[in-house]
Amino acid sequence: MALHSGDEQIGRYEEGGKTHAQQILGMVDAVLAEAGLSLSMLDGLAASIGPGAFTGVRISVAVAQGLAFGAGLRVVPVTTLEALAFQLLRRGASRAIACLDARMGEVYWGCFAVDRDRGVRAEGALRVGPPDTVAPPAGVYHGIGRGFAAYPALAALPGLRLGAEDARALPNAGEFALLGALRLAAGEGLDPADLSPLYVRDKVALTEAERAAQ
Repeated sequence: MALHSGDEQIGRYEEGGKTHAQQILGMVDAVLAEAGLSLSMLDGLAASIGPGAFTGVRISVAVAQGLAFGAGLRVVPVTTLEALAFQLLRRGASRAIACLDARMGEVYWGCFAVDRDRGVRAEGALRVGPPDTVAPPAGVYHGIGRGFAAYPALAALPGLRLGAEDARALPNAGEFALLGALRLAAGEGLDPADLSPLYVRDKVALTEAERAAQ
């Protein structure tokens, strides 16, 4: 969880786990207290809408909706792949491919370019599939995300530039906050009722036969 105000950013981070639903509201309270702000004083909320683990995505959307309804705030949807790519684009890369381990032998992935107003611009739809189906457009892309660490063969993608640390990266709350601020300024805030998850795929588990065939 991160709060962005002007040039200042305050954040708390816990990698998701069984108590994530309980942790997130405590982190919200801690960040607001450190900033000396109340929820209703914010301009809006940025929410992670996926793709990712179904439970984590549902928690993120539900918590954002509850907080926004209670404080009368607008919400901005930000995908996990956008937030990942933004880490690279902020460091000077012009194009990025973000890739996360989707389990079940698949990865979530998407290609992005710099956008002056919105931070990142998607180059095509976000996708999920086996690693050998990842096929970015021609050209040079900088890679980021744990999908590359989970499937090292992806490092051989044509035109890919991949650092060791970037191959282990996860989305950072700071990037969600920055992208949210940019999009609120551009008038993209939504009514909380209109916020919805982006799962990319519907299937969440393998059958016993599918697991045995792997």
